[in-house]
Amino acid sequence: MYAVPRHMGCGGTRMAGIRKVQHMTQDDLSAGRILKRGVVAVARRGGLFLAIRRGKTVAAGGRVCFPGGHIEPGEAEHDAVVRECREELAAAVDPARCVHRSVTSWGTGLAWWTVTLAEGELVPHPVEVDEILWMSLDEMLAEPTLLSGNRDFLEAVVAGRVRL
Repeated sequence: MYAVPRHMGCGGTRMAGIRKVQHMTQDDLSAGRILKRGVVAVARRGGLFLAIRRGKTVAAGGRVCFPGGHIEPGEAEHDAVVRECREELAAAVDPARCVHRSVTSWGTGLAWWTVTLAEGELVPHPVEVDEILWMSLDEMLAEPTLLSGNRDFLEAVVAGRVRL
């Protein structure tokens, strides 16, 4: 675990002080490696995680991952989680809490949020989502097309470094 400014912590508020966060180093922050920010929605039902297979024409096309996407300028993380779930899946979600932070190899700082998914049909965005999946933790870890950052997150869950 590395110390980072509290305003980079999961709460998203600017406060003085230091907070411990996993997988994000001070070097990442000071070297300017965080080029953009994004959110990831972690929804579960009956022991299964909501996952998607990304559309073939988008970045990382055909790969399995949790729903999520970029944060618009001036947008709060919890609002971005709601917007991304609505855009990708026509899903209504209630963001619960940020449980993890990471930085991708291409410089995106990710905030991983647990969300409660409202009842109703999920509708995949015709370009962004090829398939909606409900998978166990073991199934996700065994999935050969799982995005590496998602694998890292799930391995942290298994190891107890991330609590859902």
